[in-house]
Amino acid sequence: MSGNGKEGKNGKIIIIVGAIVIIALLGIIIFLLGSGKQDEEETQEKRNVIVNESNAESVAADMVEEAQEFVEPGYYTVSMDTDWHFSKGDAVSDDAWVDNLIENTNDVYFDVLLADNEEEAIYQSPVIPRGSHLENIELDKPLDKGTYDCVIVYHLVDEEQETISTLRVAFTITVDS
Repeated sequence: MSGNGKEGKNGKIIIIVGAIVIIALLGIIIFLLGSGKQDEEETQEKRNVIVNESNAESVAADMVEEAQEFVEPGYYTVSMDTDWHFSKGDAVSDDAWVDNLIENTNDVYFDVLLADNEEEAIYQSPVIPRGSHLENIELDKPLDKGTYDCVIVYHLVDEEQETISTLRVAFTITVDS
């Protein structure tokens, strides 16, 4: 008899554990279905806007506000000329420029390195705040006449100007004389 009692207790425990698992799964499914409906409702609210003359400015302002929402730090869109020309190795370039777009999430500075010698920077920029640009670039180390394969290393910085990530872009420098 005592053997049947143990089997009966074990069977009850298995049934109780199974019921708890089923209830937990049902709760998760209900939660996921409920959150899916909320996202669907939010999407429908955005889609149900008809733009006309009387609300065009308001809708445009809402779109701009949504576009300027916070983007995770570390995101960066490169905007630069990839062919820098210098009349002389120690002259200011008339076409070298780098923008730090307002859409980017961080201030940035960069170093320019020769592709075949990445030990020494030939130019080190100041920090460029979001929405600003740098032009009239003059190299820190003059170059002789020729065309050079280069690498620009962007340093995305936080509020304390500490590097949080880097990005490398290849480009060309040409010195005419």
